[in-house]
Amino acid sequence: MRPPPPISNASRRRLARWLVGSPIRDIERDLVLETLATTRGNRTASARLLGLSVRTLRNKISAYSADGADVPPPA
Repeated sequence: MRPPPPISNASRRRLARWLVGSPIRDIERDLVLETLATTRGNRTASARLLGLSVRTLRNKISAYSADGADVPPPA
């Protein structure tokens, strides 16, 4: 899976302004879950895109699952 195209600095700033007031843990959870959906549950590809180790990603997934999040099944 190829990484997404780079985001311009202006787009990044607009996104950051839109996220102001959102708890970091919620943003992180949404980003992890969306990345998993994009990679169709591929943990290795998701970890690579997010800059995480697979172990860290698995730990986050376990926590999200325990909180009731709908986590895509592994590929």
